[in-house]
Amino acid sequence: MSRVKRGVTTHARHKKILHMTKGHFGARSKLFRTANESMIHALLYAFRDRRRRKRDFRRLWITRINAASRQQGLAYNRFMHGLKQANVALDRKMLADLAVHEPQAFRALADVAKTTQG
Repeated sequence: MSRVKRGVTTHARHKKILHMTKGHFGARSKLFRTANESMIHALLYAFRDRRRRKRDFRRLWITRINAASRQQGLAYNRFMHGLKQANVALDRKMLADLAVHEPQAFRALADVAKTTQG
């Protein structure tokens, strides 16, 4: 049986890892072992944080809606409950955008939420 030299495969694998860690700091982009570990962690963080980003944005939207609705004299839960009762089908992303960029429209929604509650 003939001898198999695996230098080409190993070199290609190392090159791939070092290319993936191109922007990492210091040895994390130069030495294979540290680069490999850095790449593994980076991929795990990216996977985890793609899910976390959705939570973070929802929290941000809720905070913005709460601040804007309190300026109109309503707590967040009362505001959302009033909109739901009035069959206003706007999600939190749109409501937060209205609160920041269109305060008049948000004020109108707050008035709708107030009238449906009481």
